Amino acid sequence: MSEMLSQESTNLLHLSLIQGIGPKTVQFLVDIFGSAEKVINATTQELEKITELSNSARESLINKKLGCPLERELELIQEYECQIITYYDAAYPTLLKEIDTPPLLLYVRGELKPEDALSIAIVGSRDAKDYGRRVSYQLAHQLINRGLTVVSGFAKGIDACAHRGALEAGGRTVAVMGNGLSLIYPASNRDLVDKVIESGALISEFPMGMKPRSENFPRRNRIISGLTLGTVVVEASNRSGALITARLATEQGREVFAVPGEIFSELSTGTHRLIDNGAKLISTVDDLLEALPQHALRQISANTPSIATDKNRDIPETPLIDSRTATTAAQDEVLPVSPPPDLTDDESKIFNAIEIPSSHIDTIVRSTQLPINQVSSVLLMLELKGAIQQLPGKLFTKAI
Repeated sequence: MSEMLSQESTNLLHLSLIQGIGPKTVQFLVDIFGSAEKVINATTQELEKITELSNSARESLINKKLGCPLERELELIQEYECQIITYYDAAYPTLLKEIDTPPLLLYVRGELKPEDALSIAIVGSRDAKDYGRRVSYQLAHQLINRGLTVVSGFAKGIDACAHRGALEAGGRTVAVMGNGLSLIYPASNRDLVDKVIESGALISEFPMGMKPRSENFPRRNRIISGLTLGTVVVEASNRSGALITARLATEQGREVFAVPGEIFSELSTGTHRLIDNGAKLISTVDDLLEALPQHALRQISANTPSIATDKNRDIPETPLIDSRTATTAAQDEVLPVSPPPDLTDDESKIFNAIEIPSSHIDTIVRSTQLPINQVSSVLLMLELKGAIQQLPGKLFTKAI
């Protein structure tokens, strides 16, 4: 809330809004002058003595041309109930301080907590396939079960599934935005906003009204990797922004993980290249945990002493299930399968329409008399919830 901003934080906010100077320059000047207030009030003569300043940066400080009015920014901070955490505050994330260009300040809707230092980033394609979305969702769910926070970028596809998996596991998730927090982008994730705020935080380094410009997202990615112990890439082409996050994680001295993908998919080219270049291939959540620093593993173990490795919750490998195995198992013991208790009416209807051992999507459409696009969407949600599995040839089998 803006009324809780200290004068020094307000001055740092003021400096951050001056066009033409970045966080490194502000930190350099605060170190020299002793406070943000003294930087703002510095005379032309005082600034001319700072030989390290470029002429353009000096002019920006003298003219103080703001990207948006300070008072309007303060009003938006209050309206959206944001916290402002500056680089100099005790609440500023320790891991983020270690990166090359940490943000001068973070806008936060929700709450960052000390335990969020035990976190993993999950990133990948916006145009993810069912395989990638399922893996992202299940991996996030498993990481929450191990006591970690899940960080991602709130984009469509892999990011959204990671946030959903974390939320539905009852854990914490942090969404790092490429725009100001008075805007929701993409609009398709609007239903996630309140849930993320309640169970973690939406954060951004951009002013409240900043629109989602293309150049913001690579800059945002250094925060995703910088907040976390490691970054997992799930489905990414060779042109994917997720590869930027992976590169930044490497530069920051953090772990980089990649989930192997379907070999004929364009969305596997980037992840497989990462593996070729030394990223750790993971097929279970325990593969990931084993690669983390010992101090982090000790903290994770201390936080979740009752959790044992559960191989049934591992990330599904490719192929997820062999249709011949499913048929044989079903012939051994054909019993009625009850739907899980947390399904919607449509999900229950479609779940019950799947026969033992399996049903084709066309059969499900005929049985339920629902539109095929609706059936496809509900089948995906049932997969994400672990209630069914997809077999080759658009066949589906119950997994519970």
